[in-house]
Amino acid sequence: MAKVPNSVVGIDLGRHAYKSVMLHRRGGGRFQCSHYAVRPVDGPVETPDQIANQIKLLLKDMGGSPKACVVAVTSPNALLRIIEQPSTPREVLRDALRINGFSLLNQDVRDFVLDCAVIESSDSKAQQQVAAPGVLPKMKYLVGGLPRKEVGQLEEMFLKSYGSLDGIQLSPICIFNAFELSNDEIFKKEAFLLVDIGHAASTVTVGLRKELIIVRTLEYGGKALMDALVRHGGGNAASVLGLLEGGDDLLVETARLSLAALTREISSSIGFFEGRHEENISQIFVSGGAANSKAILQLLAEELHMPCEVWNPLSKCEMTLHGSQKTKFADDMTNLNVACGAAVEFLKSK
Repeated sequence: MAKVPNSVVGIDLGRHAYKSVMLHRRGGGRFQCSHYAVRPVDGPVETPDQIANQIKLLLKDMGGSPKACVVAVTSPNALLRIIEQPSTPREVLRDALRINGFSLLNQDVRDFVLDCAVIESSDSKAQQQVAAPGVLPKMKYLVGGLPRKEVGQLEEMFLKSYGSLDGIQLSPICIFNAFELSNDEIFKKEAFLLVDIGHAASTVTVGLRKELIIVRTLEYGGKALMDALVRHGGGNAASVLGLLEGGDDLLVETARLSLAALTREISSSIGFFEGRHEENISQIFVSGGAANSKAILQLLAEELHMPCEVWNPLSKCEMTLHGSQKTKFADDMTNLNVACGAAVEFLKSK
């Protein structure tokens, strides 16, 4: 029998930067973080060989010797659905979804690699809905998938850069898993909303007492915001961010208008959730590079009329970072939620 890995590196293949986190399993359900890295993508990275080279450089920057490697993927072709079905074994449901994609998922998924899992809930009534006589009660399942071609490319890249690939996860689910690790009391007992502002896209996730309720991806990210600020303020990204933090009226209003695409989606998700549940969302947890800006957090809070705060995905881990990684961690932590979520879910599943 193969030995269960006690350490893993989680890698987030973002569109603007690659991120990695190395976690180790400790006794009592604890985890230790010994290394991490954030590496901006150098130039055009399109071919498997170019991506493999970037992964090699990322792992070199990170250091350490993990026993396994998992990757989180952000892809416009990814499939992510919440469906309701009678209780069904995982393998049987996967086959049924692949064969009956149009009727169950509203798309053809015969060329996808699929996985599914029961969506946990602390509310037993939600998991065992009362059905009419002769009708099987239904359960909620999370279904994720990637085109088989993309999965093959990922396996090829990691064969060239690391030697093997032990798992593939979707980035929005990694964010959810990382929040469970770092904020377990809120995760188990309250309603919460997570906003991850990426380079080219943002993810809005709503959960309720361990249950995943909403996952939405918006093609708006930090790049669109920075482009608007530079266009109106001149200079470069660093200079306009400095002016924004200093309260420049023109840039504050420019940022407010640009962020409207995101705040509308967040407000819509809150309205959808609160209209269907007897629960209220009272605070918003923000991650991504833009979360390092106090001015952006303040604008989000003003537009959404509720507190918006940064969260540290590794807050419950034992930290043993050294050198520059230890010094830079406070600035980089907002970008590590996806890589952290990928790593912790792998260790928990073993």
